[in-house]
This record gives sequence, structure tokens and C-alpha cells, in this order.
Amino acid sequence: MKIEPEILGWLEALLFASGEGLTAEEMAGAIGLSKKETEAYLEQLAEAYKQPDRGLRLVCTEKVWQLSTKPSLFPILNQWKQMDKGHGLSHAAFETLAIVAYRQPVTRVDIEAIRGVSSSSSIHVLLDRELIKEAGRKDAPGRPFYYKTTPQFLKALDMQDISELPDMASFEEDSES
Repeated sequence: MKIEPEILGWLEALLFASGEGLTAEEMAGAIGLSKKETEAYLEQLAEAYKQPDRGLRLVCTEKVWQLSTKPSLFPILNQWKQMDKGHGLSHAAFETLAIVAYRQPVTRVDIEAIRGVSSSSSIHVLLDRELIKEAGRKDAPGRPFYYKTTPQFLKALDMQDISELPDMASFEEDSES
């Protein structure tokens, strides 16, 4: 059987997207091959993942194929997890981000007027995470910065454009019901 590289890519994409793993039958149905042909491709893909420059491996347990991290890399992953602890956004940061997203460009004073509390630390966190950026200065005393969302914000929400945000009316309807 001639190995088609494109089919290896299809299988890899299916395995990556599934997260939990798939049987050869499930993948065969998705790509239009027989179970036997699909298993041959999976074996070929598993061999490719055995190369020392690969961070993943392809395993089959109880007829379920799944991508997983190579065990030799667990120490690196554990170190990364320790460094990444506590780096989620707080409720205050999410509120601030929502205000920037819907009111941009907006100043810190405008954000604080809406939230009713100081937002300096939330703004700093969002700037550090590159979810918002400075967008010029307001022509007012003190010349405060305007803030707006970044391409990283759009990527995090899987959006192409800020116009894809739900309109505020949909939130008002939800709060009434």
C-alpha cells in the first residue's frame, strides 16, 4: 500500500481534535478508508512520532488511538506547570477586559467609572498578557491612555474581528430571563 502523506495529516488532525482518542473504525469512517487501511496509516504515524525530535507519541490502548506526550518529557511539563500556576485571569480582569472590548477605545478612568472600583492592576495584567494595548492618548488633562483589544484577544476568543462579539442586547435579555 502506497502511503499518502495527506492521509497521515488527516489522521493527526482527527486525533488532535478529539483529545480523548478515537478507534480505527471511527477514523476510517471520517476519512473514507477501510479499518485495515486506516490501521496501516496509524502504524506509520506512530513510527514517525518515535523520532527523537518529536514531543508527542501515538499510543493505542484498548483499541483507542490517542496522541500523548512522551514520558521522557514529563519533567519539563511539570516544571512548566509550576511556573504557570495562578496565571488565570481574575474576575476583575475579565470585567475590565469586557469593558475594553465593548467600549474601546476607553481610558482607565472610564473603566473605573463603569466598574466602580480601581482597575489599575487589572489593566496591568491585561497589558502584560497582551490582551489589550495602549491606543493613543485622550486630549484631556493628564492625557490619559486609551486602551483597546489586541489580535491576541481575538485569537483567544477564536474571532476574526471585534464585530463578532455578541451585542450587548443579548446580555440584557439573558439577565431579564
